[in-house]
Amino acid sequence: MRKTESFTIDTEVTLAHLDDLLKFINEYYLLPNKERFASIKKLTADNEHLLCFTAFESEEKWYINVEIKAVKPIQVKMSPSENVPETAIDQLKEDLIIVVQLFEEKVRKTTLYFAWLEGEEIIPEKIPSKRGSALERILTDSMLFFFIIFIAASILVFYFLGSYAPIVIVAFQFVTVLFSDKIIKKLGNWSVTPKNPNVHLLQYHLPVEEYKEFQQKYGKDLVIEMKKEIYEKTLAVGKELSCQTAEEVFSKYGIKCIPANISTKTINVYELVRKVAERFNLPVPKIVISNTMLPNAAASGPSPSHGTILITTGLLVQLEEYEIFNVLGHEFSHLKGRDPFNLFVLTASEYLLRLYVFWPIVVFFPLLYLFVAMGIVFFIAKFFEARADLESAVKIEQPQVLAEALRKIGFRKLQFERSPTYRIQSWITWDPHPPIYFRIGRLEKLKTPTKIKHLLFQSAKDCISGFRAALLG
Repeated sequence: MRKTESFTIDTEVTLAHLDDLLKFINEYYLLPNKERFASIKKLTADNEHLLCFTAFESEEKWYINVEIKAVKPIQVKMSPSENVPETAIDQLKEDLIIVVQLFEEKVRKTTLYFAWLEGEEIIPEKIPSKRGSALERILTDSMLFFFIIFIAASILVFYFLGSYAPIVIVAFQFVTVLFSDKIIKKLGNWSVTPKNPNVHLLQYHLPVEEYKEFQQKYGKDLVIEMKKEIYEKTLAVGKELSCQTAEEVFSKYGIKCIPANISTKTINVYELVRKVAERFNLPVPKIVISNTMLPNAAASGPSPSHGTILITTGLLVQLEEYEIFNVLGHEFSHLKGRDPFNLFVLTASEYLLRLYVFWPIVVFFPLLYLFVAMGIVFFIAKFFEARADLESAVKIEQPQVLAEALRKIGFRKLQFERSPTYRIQSWITWDPHPPIYFRIGRLEKLKTPTKIKHLLFQSAKDCISGFRAALLG
């Protein structure tokens, strides 16, 4: 037997749901894959619930004994046999993290979320739908956002201005970049300042039937009334947000409340951003919060001194503070590198080349040109995103933490990218981000990130190598 390996998995679910989490792992991961798992046992020891099983490969004759303890954070012990390949251990670890994320996603569907910023308007939390999620991703991704504005403007301006259109379009795009910090600020709901630094979060998990009943019985207005009342009894009078107060308010409105299903969290967002700004030797940008449960962050602005950071409440709920810290490092790299301006140069260059150099190709092969040109533009944009990962790793020196944060945020894509075909697709689609498997793997391999000198050049090399590896399978 090799040495036992232990690790933890942070989870946002309350203590009351941890036993259900073990059941979920058993029913949705272990039992459907009986050819890979054996000796599955659910135990209770010292009032703690355990799930034990053995992962094995019969042909290569190796095995891994696994014990999962339902505490916060979740504790996992893996005892591999001598001949287990390291890739098998890594795969099992990633599987367990993804299954936990799938369970959290399921629980979120029947969870009430409340977020407050003291002194700010009380508004409902926006739960993203599939359609809304796509829109939110467009609007909160600074790279893609300005490119879409550029394309839409091009069509309209050409229609009205004819031959003057190229000058107007490039000028319009440049002005958009100059005011990009103000545009992204408009997408937020609340402003975080040194005097008002804390975001307060409360979540209450409901059983499925109770949640359906709640949706039928309580409209948005009544939920806002509950939220106001909790605020007025706590934060408005200088008291801490408490589960007890929430329980009292819920009970008043006829909701049978189970205290073990309530959890609260307060995050000093300003201090987190200030500390990251210190690492990057940059001024603290404007900070806005978007009250949506989609986990995301974005940064934009014409220069580091005129930047805005947008953070969603979903990111604050789903990640731990040290993970948020590293994600903010990625966003600060965009500010430091002036990436909105870089995108302006990239897209404006493609546009002018299209008009004055490649126009004969565009006329005869418009769809082919569009596919190739946009593919190249977005592939180059991936260099900047890869550099942002790398620079966060260099400045904060926690590449493994950023990798775990990306794994949590992108677990769905990570599942799809296990298919070689989807991996290739992820490289060539019109998305400025490299595939999530590539970003995570690259960060996890970093041992001494502070020794990397030319971050953008190294990131371009890594992206090209990653794409080539995907093509070769």
